[in-house]
Amino acid sequence: MSTEKKMKVLITGANGLLGQKLVKLYESKEDVDVIATGRGATRNPFGSYTYEQMDVTVASEVDKILSKHQPDVVINTAAMTHVDQCELDPETCQKLNVDAVSHLIEASKKTNSFIIHLSTDFIFDGEDGPYVEDDLPNPLSKYAESKLESEKLLEASGLKHAIVRTMLVYGIVPDMSRSNIILWVKKSLEEKQLIKVVNDQWRTPTLAEDLAKGCALIAEKRAEGVWHISGSDMLTPYDMAIATADFFNLDKSLIEKADGSIFTQPAKRPAKTGFILDKAKRELGFEPVSFKEGLAILKSQLANV
Repeated sequence: MSTEKKMKVLITGANGLLGQKLVKLYESKEDVDVIATGRGATRNPFGSYTYEQMDVTVASEVDKILSKHQPDVVINTAAMTHVDQCELDPETCQKLNVDAVSHLIEASKKTNSFIIHLSTDFIFDGEDGPYVEDDLPNPLSKYAESKLESEKLLEASGLKHAIVRTMLVYGIVPDMSRSNIILWVKKSLEEKQLIKVVNDQWRTPTLAEDLAKGCALIAEKRAEGVWHISGSDMLTPYDMAIATADFFNLDKSLIEKADGSIFTQPAKRPAKTGFILDKAKRELGFEPVSFKEGLAILKSQLANV
């Protein structure tokens, strides 16, 4: 019998989409102990993990839970990700996206934990996408500024860490508490609603399972530095909507192309981001599914909800 020590992974924001996918992914790995944390009761139906209520914005709670469990790796998925909400409530955005990272850094210094922190394509201005890891950031919104600030905190911390930038994450959770563009398009077309979808912004949309897989590869290798983890298909939201309609045999004539300027949004969005994944593919062995394969995975999951 192996006496090898299990890797202890603490996940923040474990009730969110990525958090739940990470818990599920680790469910099949016998050499990993998971401590899932979040605000409120656990929403995660999957098996054997320890759950702790922890508010990442409260330094004493973070310190207490990390001290108690002494994790080898902390994966920070907790964040305020609603871009317009961050613009309208910069104080809460700062607390969740920046101050919380400070608390995790201070607690991790005592436990000597490796931190994996989730960041975003929005730190770029979208003038010159797709981007590699060392391209220069130029944030256009409060959300993007907060994420870049958190990256800088980690870089200055002296802790072993990884920054995982991702974008437009889609997927479903068992209680269907999280929506995304695919579910919205599918539901709208099933209800015969006419929808306007942006065709002048480009992204490489990311299946939540792929993002979880990328984080797990980094955790396993303790791979330091910045990593771009996303899908590899460069699409506009309009392209995604058409592909969704085709895949689910829905009426795509209900989908209307729209210019981003017709939507009144407090936060400015970058026009074209997208990631070049060469580094993650080469050094981590990361291989994302295609957008069409992602739709097939979603379809099979919806059948089991």
